[in-house]
Amino acid sequence: PGYSVAQVPVAEGKSVQQTVELLTRKLELLGAEKQGTFCVDCETYHTAASTISSQGQTGKLMYVMHNSEYPLSCFALFENGPCLIADANFDTLMVKLKGFFQNAKANKIESRGTRYQYCDFLVKVGTVTMGPSARGISVEVEYCPCVIANDCWNLLMEFMQSFMGNHTPGIPSVFGTRHDSIYSPADTMVQYMELFNKIRKQQQVPVAGIR
Repeated sequence: PGYSVAQVPVAEGKSVQQTVELLTRKLELLGAEKQGTFCVDCETYHTAASTISSQGQTGKLMYVMHNSEYPLSCFALFENGPCLIADANFDTLMVKLKGFFQNAKANKIESRGTRYQYCDFLVKVGTVTMGPSARGISVEVEYCPCVIANDCWNLLMEFMQSFMGNHTPGIPSVFGTRHDSIYSPADTMVQYMELFNKIRKQQQVPVAGIR
């Protein structure tokens, strides 16, 4: 299970990388230990012009995502829509579907960084990049023994406050209607998709503090 994926703003007067270092230093001071690296990436596909009917129907965006925690899977998500979990060959299928879905290559975005283990918590602090530049910071926290979000949300919040302070997120929107359901990898990917889209939108306005 993974529970919370949140964006952390860049510290005033610091770069993205310096802010990541501040966060990881806090984790290490708590006693968290490095456990390798992680990467989550997301490619955007839009409905090909040829398939949009002449009745002015709007095209849909589809996000094809990968997560190093699930190396044999590929996730295909529609905004506000279903999340399909497929095997890794799905990428090859997307090439064959290029008449229907076209890859908006300039929109590829990813988060990569270090995994930390602290007691029963797994924390992943990532630098979010689009093209060559760092655009933001993601923090994913999961409480490994528990698979029902509602059962451990307070515990998770308390732990996040210990190193994220007032940037601790609220309960993710993905849990809005289903507090008691069992957590699935798709829930993590939906949260990353929302975070990536938020960062993409922020980039349309110049942001002070990001070099």
